[in-house]
Amino acid sequence: MQYGYYPGCSLERNAGAYHDSTMAVAGVLGLQFTEVDDWNCCGATEFFSVHQMQAYALTGRNLALAADQFAPKAALPVIPVEAAETPQLVAPCSACYLNLSKVDRYLASSPELAAKVNTALDAGGLHYDPGSLRVRHLLDVVVNDAGYDAIAARVQRALTGLRVAPYYGCLVVRPGFQGQFDDPEYPTTLDKLMRVLGAKVVDFPLKAHCCGGHMTQISEDVALELLRRLLKNAAEYQADVIVTLCPMCQLNLDVFQSAVNRRFGTNFNLPVLFFTQLMGLAFGLAPERLGIGKEFVASRPALAKIGTSGEVEQERAVGKRAKRRNDQSLPMPYMPEEEER
Repeated sequence: MQYGYYPGCSLERNAGAYHDSTMAVAGVLGLQFTEVDDWNCCGATEFFSVHQMQAYALTGRNLALAADQFAPKAALPVIPVEAAETPQLVAPCSACYLNLSKVDRYLASSPELAAKVNTALDAGGLHYDPGSLRVRHLLDVVVNDAGYDAIAARVQRALTGLRVAPYYGCLVVRPGFQGQFDDPEYPTTLDKLMRVLGAKVVDFPLKAHCCGGHMTQISEDVALELLRRLLKNAAEYQADVIVTLCPMCQLNLDVFQSAVNRRFGTNFNLPVLFFTQLMGLAFGLAPERLGIGKEFVASRPALAKIGTSGEVEQERAVGKRAKRRNDQSLPMPYMPEEEER
């Protein structure tokens, strides 16, 4: 199965483990992802509130590039291009998935907006007709196209004994611009996927609640409280690991977990991994190939329950406080090798 692939900015940097594990798992399942040439940032979550037209044009450019690159080509005269299926564009990041699908939907519903966006795109020699692509999240493709049966057949090292809290976040199942693939209030596809891999899925009532997104850089009080609730909920059900499908969710829960502990006097120590990383482990792939060990909260103790400690050494500074930009924002994450200035 072939798909267009939009990695987004996060998978180029802090969520590199998500990209690596996605490519590794795709190879096992026979999913072929072709990256969009010359893609740009989708605008994340804030830009649409800062400059709406520029944001639509920014995301529209990605849609135009993908539509042109993956447009169906008729191989024979008897097979008209019009009869081919709509090209599919896959986004692993929930924010990217939302923006791409939202812009396509809004351009389709507003000819005036579409005309303005295409005027902007024309400056770069591009044009986008709404509906030219079907935008999908990676989880949707994995569970509905590859399928649970095919996944189960490739499990070589079941995640038996690992207690997993599946965390969807607030974006991936809402609002479903191009067809919902799961329940918007209490999704279950990731739960079922983890069970297929052999894991014990714990009850996690806050599975679709917000992690705060970029509030980690805007309001410390709000961000840490939102994260505390999620971590407390997972810990209450004795989860060994939180598994997610969004780079921002993984970043917030992982990087700022120590800040939550300092603020509230808690001692949360829950590793946060991407669902593709656990799939890869279940498929028998080497941890280093999946980016295991790049997370801030070490996953080794949890993965030891399934006989995988993670060959990649995790060395994170303990007890060091990250620098604050100012009194109104949270500390930015830093790597141990970075010198404090």
